[in-house]
Amino acid sequence: MAATMRDVAALAGVSVKTVSRVVNLEPHTRPEVVRRVRAAIAELEWVPNGSARTLRTGRTGVIGVGVPELRRPYLSMITEAVVSELNRRGLQATVEPTHDQPDRLAALLAARGRLYDGIVLIGPAADHPTDHPGDPDRPSDVLAGLRPTDPVVLVHHEPTVTVDSVDSDLVEAASLVARHLVVMGRSRPALVGQDRTRQGNHAMTAALAAAGIAPAVPRVDGVVGRADGARAARDLLARAPETDALLCGSDELALGALYALVEAGVAVPDDVAIIGFDNLDDASFSTPSLTTVDPGAARLARSAVELLADRLAGTGGETARRVISPVELVRRESTLGAGLR
Repeated sequence: MAATMRDVAALAGVSVKTVSRVVNLEPHTRPEVVRRVRAAIAELEWVPNGSARTLRTGRTGVIGVGVPELRRPYLSMITEAVVSELNRRGLQATVEPTHDQPDRLAALLAARGRLYDGIVLIGPAADHPTDHPGDPDRPSDVLAGLRPTDPVVLVHHEPTVTVDSVDSDLVEAASLVARHLVVMGRSRPALVGQDRTRQGNHAMTAALAAAGIAPAVPRVDGVVGRADGARAARDLLARAPETDALLCGSDELALGALYALVEAGVAVPDDVAIIGFDNLDDASFSTPSLTTVDPGAARLARSAVELLADRLAGTGGETARRVISPVELVRRESTLGAGLR
């Protein structure tokens, strides 16, 4: 039998009216009560009636989800996670590709209060290093006018915009990768596409330096998908043959590089190890399977929607909050030689 609002109230130890206030994102509910109700909703997998809520509150019950594009697998994966989390809370989602165009982004933000109750913006991934200082009409210029109390949450954006945001722990990710290289005995890695964010190359370079590792190639920037990864691997074989590991900023780059190395007869991981970032499904099915950093798409989505729900309920405070989500290194065959299995 499906759970009811009364079941949620009983599990959370509150009244049915309090559950209704939390679900309808009404203000002036104590944060600890909100947390208890949300935990009960999650445990019972109860889905609120969005239509009834719209009639009561006058809100649309719709959240706009902005994403640069859906062609890239990781962007699609994190978008699906955000939409699933919104649906789990009884909210509807409209996905709007912005194609990194400031006018599209501005139109999405302008629809707050009219079409959407709030906005989740999924930021540039490994293939979107477009926001360069000096570019006219940059997307970041559109975001500059946002206020900390606006119901807007950024996922994978740089921490320079004063609204709530969520991102992966890139420092921890780099540290996990560096420690794994030490265990493997690799000392001459190449950094491929670590410019997925402005912090990426810095975090990885710092972690390698702390581990006493000097990269053979400190950075290969501006690369996007699998074809770029393959070209980068072929180039590195020619100009930096001492390279013994490729540290890729995305699984797409890593899978492309893996294809090129296998095509060239290079043994992976015996000659060159490969590490990606994103934990795409494809990483499990490549030959050899791909070691990768898992950013935890479901955790990121849950944190983003919780921040947004607080803003809509008026419990988010007056300053922007930033959640750094934990990551995990998923070790697979592309780094695990016979001695490390």
